[in-house]
Amino acid sequence: MKLLRHGPKGQERPALLDADGHVRDLSGVIPDLRADMLTPEGLAPLRALDPRSLPRIEQPGRMAPPWSGMGKFICVGLNYADHAAESGLPVPAEPVLFTKHVSTVVGCNDPVVLPQGSVKTDWEVELGVVIGRKARYVSEADALAHVAGYCVVNDVSEREYQLERGGTWDKGKGCDTFGPIGPWLVTADEVADPQALGMWLEVNGHRYQNGSTRTMVFGVAHLVSYISRFMTLYPGDLISTGTPPGVGMGQKPNSIYLKQGDKMTLGIDGLGQQAQTVHAWDPALIDG
Repeated sequence: MKLLRHGPKGQERPALLDADGHVRDLSGVIPDLRADMLTPEGLAPLRALDPRSLPRIEQPGRMAPPWSGMGKFICVGLNYADHAAESGLPVPAEPVLFTKHVSTVVGCNDPVVLPQGSVKTDWEVELGVVIGRKARYVSEADALAHVAGYCVVNDVSEREYQLERGGTWDKGKGCDTFGPIGPWLVTADEVADPQALGMWLEVNGHRYQNGSTRTMVFGVAHLVSYISRFMTLYPGDLISTGTPPGVGMGQKPNSIYLKQGDKMTLGIDGLGQQAQTVHAWDPALIDG
């Protein structure tokens, strides 16, 4: 299934995308698509539906984050060897973990708003892994059974805040609007191999990133198992698994960073596409 939510902020409605690419209304079946509904038991009633029996939505409008109530947004740094190289950093011996605040989460086409004084905001297309079963000290062999599905993530990052202002990476990763996700949550049964997905990102029509999840240093199963040693994962938690090379910071001879009016488009095979316009600081675009 391809599950989604649409509508203005605070008025989101659940829906699914049928096999013909039509959006079908789920609001007569469930009031919302919540994190606690992403368990096998919670998804089972939706799997049993005939999508053709659901009302068709001709113009869904704003694509919202695909589910509500995310508890944790966990990210993996330097998980592609060639991205580590362009960052001038060694390939890690163990996964590098950091968090994005859940307040970063926006819909896949919502505005990305530059923080006040930002001069080094960057892009990162990433595979998002959505947890569907409580996971604590799970084995790598069992890890994928704890995954509800997958989605596209843009791990927007302010590099000056992240790398030049001390402390952890979180300052550069956690700004409002820095976590576009969606357009859909694609359930795990529709992704035959999460390590065989092409991914790309363009800015103003120029393709900067063109990679594949097959070149991850640590694959999805390893990451779910590894992270579950350090924290309990719950349904609706999101793991963003790292980015291939081609970020703005790594451009030669000079880094390139986002500015007002830039347009990002990005996608992952089978998981859909995103498109965001970059805006100067405007709290109305965050709160509205």
